[in-house]
Amino acid sequence: MVARQRAAAGGRTAEGTGTVVKAVSASLSALGHLAGGFGTALLALAVLAVLGVTAVACLVGVGLLVAPLALRTLHALARRERRRLGRWGPEVVAPRPAPRGLRGAVRDPGTRREARWLVVHATGGLLLGLAGVLLPFAAVRDITFPLWWKFAPQGSTSTSIGIGTANSWLDALAAGLLGVGWIAIILGLASGMAALQARPGRRLLAAGAETDLSLRVAELTATRAAALDAHATELRRIERSLHDGSQNRLVSVTVLIGAARRMVARDPAAADELLERAQAAAEQALAELRTVARGILPPVLADRGLGGALSGLAADCAVPCTTDVDVPERCAASVEATAYFVVAEALTNVAKHSGARRCAVTAVGRGGRLRLRVEDDGRGGALEDGGSGLTGIRRRVAALDGTLDVASPPGGPTILEVDLPCGS
Repeated sequence: MVARQRAAAGGRTAEGTGTVVKAVSASLSALGHLAGGFGTALLALAVLAVLGVTAVACLVGVGLLVAPLALRTLHALARRERRRLGRWGPEVVAPRPAPRGLRGAVRDPGTRREARWLVVHATGGLLLGLAGVLLPFAAVRDITFPLWWKFAPQGSTSTSIGIGTANSWLDALAAGLLGVGWIAIILGLASGMAALQARPGRRLLAAGAETDLSLRVAELTATRAAALDAHATELRRIERSLHDGSQNRLVSVTVLIGAARRMVARDPAAADELLERAQAAAEQALAELRTVARGILPPVLADRGLGGALSGLAADCAVPCTTDVDVPERCAASVEATAYFVVAEALTNVAKHSGARRCAVTAVGRGGRLRLRVEDDGRGGALEDGGSGLTGIRRRVAALDGTLDVASPPGGPTILEVDLPCGS
């Protein structure tokens, strides 16, 4: 009986310890979320000021020149916030891209929702983020105050909120109790504050009810057609490579071996020469078959994973290239193959067209998404219709329902960003 009571008490103690650990972990995660939101809130405040100045300048016509840039900045910040929210919870599905042109972008419901989020996040989100940043410092400062209050300057305040003076141990202990109160507030309210800060972004930055599902169906239909077209194109490329390369080599091997068999009795030296030529042709055919196989699915992906494959591409690039890969889990084979070919084509473009001195490849896998970024310091000015291969990259990415963003102003830098679902 006593043993069972002790076991039950031990179980309750372990359960209570686990609950405390979970609460502390959740609170620390919430503080990190609030701090991240504080950073985007500062950016939102700056973008809001830019949009305000642009709107006023539009009254005299000058703002019309910079309005497209201001709207692109708004869209970029909204994309960054969606990615941040996706790292801390469910993915925020973006609405369809805004129409081209200033008038279409202003009338777009998604742009209006992003503008509303900007106002809310630059005010309420900023205050909540500031609280999330200051609360830990206030807690540490006040709870440790009894340890160093005697070294504080005469007449200094005993608390982080500027109330009271450090004249006695009683004042120091009161400050320590205030620190305990800050910790209680963090444990009790941090998660709710983080959820409150994230709520406008999850509500306003996601595809709204006004999104026409028929348009989404049309997009998916076009994506499926692009995928089938890309598949057919790939099959034609493989067939052409086999027919024009390996098949001709193997036919040559057959002819040379047949000729050598006929000559072996009457002219062994000539027959040996033909066999050497047949062996060389067979080796060339084997090399071409290996090239075709690598074009279908690079073996390096299976052997070394996406990180190793991208490092190999960077090492082979003619321009000095660095890689930063943070993909904890393997993605679907089709996604990894697409990512590999996207980076390979992008680095080929960098080497051929950019005139860059260095470039960088970044891959991050979070929240069921794989995000790629290829940046170079070249001359910029990359166009999809300029023979740079960007059209092929866009089709390959769209086939997996991914997105491609290219920023390449004249003078550089060129930044290519790809967002892919990781698949299963």
